[in-house]
Amino acid sequence: MTDASIEPSGPRRPGEAALASLGYACPACDPADASPHAFPDGGTWRTEIPSVEGPEALATVLKEAEALDVPVHRISQGSGVWMLTDAEIREMVGACAEHGAELCLFTGPRGTWDTGAGTRTSSGGAGLRARGHDALAGCVEDALRAAELGVRCLLVADEGVLLTLHRLRERGALPADTTFKVSALIGPVNPASFAVFERLGADSINVPSDLGLEHLTEIRRVSRAPMDFYLEAPDDLGGYVRMYDAAELIRRGAPIYLKFGLSKAPGIYPYGAHLRDLTVETARERVRRGRLALDLLARLGAGAGMSPRGSRLPGPLHRFPEDTGSTPEGN
Repeated sequence: MTDASIEPSGPRRPGEAALASLGYACPACDPADASPHAFPDGGTWRTEIPSVEGPEALATVLKEAEALDVPVHRISQGSGVWMLTDAEIREMVGACAEHGAELCLFTGPRGTWDTGAGTRTSSGGAGLRARGHDALAGCVEDALRAAELGVRCLLVADEGVLLTLHRLRERGALPADTTFKVSALIGPVNPASFAVFERLGADSINVPSDLGLEHLTEIRRVSRAPMDFYLEAPDDLGGYVRMYDAAELIRRGAPIYLKFGLSKAPGIYPYGAHLRDLTVETARERVRRGRLALDLLARLGAGAGMSPRGSRLPGPLHRFPEDTGSTPEGN
């Protein structure tokens, strides 16, 4: 039996007391490693269920989240606005609004699906970035259409697309409360690049899940922009399962979205009915992974600080001057 008198009063590390009794005590956490930032609502972390590819998968997520008592702040989709009908988008917007969750849809064409061969080489070419004016225009068209249908969060995988959409938001062509989320597939891996994405207009930035905890602390010394982090990453992002890092990810990375991805699962982008069963079942399992993470945080005494349901805005962020990226008339 455990002597309650030696139980830590605050958050503890996994196996802390048992290891200490054997002479393997962990060094105390350095307060200087902790993030000084939070969301505007005072919370330090939020939740996200990714790869929710249509109304049926969304209904599965919301039903499972209610059954398992998993608060969901954001639902994100990866196939793109252009892979959904207007009716499907309206249905997803309405369902998310009813449950206090933010809906985030991916914008436009991307390099992995177009005619460019570079992405199919061993170097990966330009990755997901929008190739050429037409691809940029497609992303803008997606953003305008989604906003018209009530979507207020857009996922981007190209720096130029991000800046262009931010400028449209600044000029009123997109609603002022629209937020932009940077994809993990172009996520920054150092403090300077993270700060650049913030200044280009990002409202949350997905960093790769192979970053060490010290990397998060380094980023937080230069930026308070919300960070997105796959607690479990899909295989094409490394397949990392970092459940036991959850408490430290929050402590060092706040404000942070914990994303409940799924390893050992086939890719489903771009989604269609031929992938229905896989998509619904993996959506359900992502919610279960969220329940496992919440239970772990609770056992460690680290479950406090979650933002209230329905919270979505990032608070004030640093931007480049509005004229950045304007086309010069001449030299």
